[in-house]
Amino acid sequence: MEEKRTQTAENSVQTVEKTAYPAANGAQKPKKKKLYNKITEQITGIFLPIINHLTAASILKSVIILLVGFGILDTAGGVYKIFYAVSDGFFYFLPFFLAVTAAKQWKTDPYLALLIPVTMLYPDITAILENGQSLSFAGLNLMPTIYHSGVFPVLLAVGLLHFVEIPCKKYIPAAVKGFLTPIICCLIVLPVTFLVFGPLGTKIGDLLTMLFSFIYDWNPVAAGAFMGFFIQPMVALGIHWSIVPVSIAAIAAQGFDVIMPLLGGAVYGQSGACLAYALIMKDKEKKRLGFQGAFSSAIGVTEPALFGVTVSNIRVMLAACCGGAVGGAIAGYAGTHCTSFAFPSYITCVAYVGPGFVEFLASMAVGFVVAFALTFAQKKKLAILTKLM
Repeated sequence: MEEKRTQTAENSVQTVEKTAYPAANGAQKPKKKKLYNKITEQITGIFLPIINHLTAASILKSVIILLVGFGILDTAGGVYKIFYAVSDGFFYFLPFFLAVTAAKQWKTDPYLALLIPVTMLYPDITAILENGQSLSFAGLNLMPTIYHSGVFPVLLAVGLLHFVEIPCKKYIPAAVKGFLTPIICCLIVLPVTFLVFGPLGTKIGDLLTMLFSFIYDWNPVAAGAFMGFFIQPMVALGIHWSIVPVSIAAIAAQGFDVIMPLLGGAVYGQSGACLAYALIMKDKEKKRLGFQGAFSSAIGVTEPALFGVTVSNIRVMLAACCGGAVGGAIAGYAGTHCTSFAFPSYITCVAYVGPGFVEFLASMAVGFVVAFALTFAQKKKLAILTKLM
C-alpha cells in the first residue's frame, strides 16, 4: 500500500514537471535563430529609431532641390542654406545618430560611443583625410577616408567598444573606473577605427569602383548591370562615396559622367520592392515602413528603404538589386551621360538631359517594375519569413 502511494506521488511530481518544464522533458524546444536573422535584428534595432527622421530629411531635401530647380529659391540665400543644412546635415552627421542607437542596442556607454564620430568628423581630421591626404599616427599612415555619412566604420567601432568596456567594468576598481574606462576605451577603439575600420570600407569601395571601370571598358551593358546590382548594398555599408570623386572628376575633365546614370534603376528598384513589401505585409508597422521607403526612394533617397525594409529582408533586397541591375543595363546600353553631378531620380533628371536621356527615364521605371514584380512574386514566403524573424 505504501509503495503504491509512493509511486502515485512520483507520477504526480513527474506530471507537474512535464507541465511546468516542457522543454526539459522532450517537448519541442524553441528553434535557435539563424545568424542572418540575428544580424538583421541588430541592424533593425539600430536604424529603426531614426527611420522617420531619415525620411523627413530626405523629403525636405527633395523639396529644396525642386524649389531651386524652379527658380523659387536662390542657393546663395539664407533660406536655402539653413534648410539645406537641416536636411543634408542629418545625412552628413549620420555617424552621430548611429553611435547613439548602436550604443543603446549593444548596451554600451552612449557618451563614449559619441566620442567615436566626434573624433572621426573633427574638422582638423576631415580637412586632411577627406581631402585625399594621409596622416601619420604613431609611425603609421592613416589612409584618406570619407567618414561623413558613413555607416560601416562607426558601427564596427561601437561594436568593438562594447567588448572593450566589459573587462574595464569588471576589473577596474570602482574608485578610478569612472575616468579610467573612457581613457582605456579611447586608446584601443579609436586607433583601430582609423587604422582598420575606416580604410577597410574605403578599400572595398575603391575595389568595386576599379572593377566597374574594367567592366565598363569591356562592356557598358555589363557594367550597368554590375553597378545597378551592387550600389545599394554599398550605400547600406556607407562605402559608396568612392564613386563620387570619380564621377565629379569625369565631369570636370570631359564634361560628362557615365557612372551616375547607371544607378537610377537601383534607386527605383528600392522603391518598387518596398511598395510590394508594403502591400504584402499585414502588420501596420511593416506596412508603414514599406510605404515610407517606397516614397523616399521615389524622390531619390534610399536610406529609409534600406534601413527600414530591404537590409533586414534578404529576399526583398535581392529583388531590388535585380531591378537595379536591369535598369543599369538599359542605361549602359544607351550610353546615358550626366552633365552635372546629381544622384539620379526623376526630380534631378535635368542633369541627365542628353544622349540616352529617354532610356535613362525608362531605366528607372523598369527598375521599379522588375523589383516590384520579383518582390510580389514571393508574397507567401515573405509573409512566413517575416513572422519567423
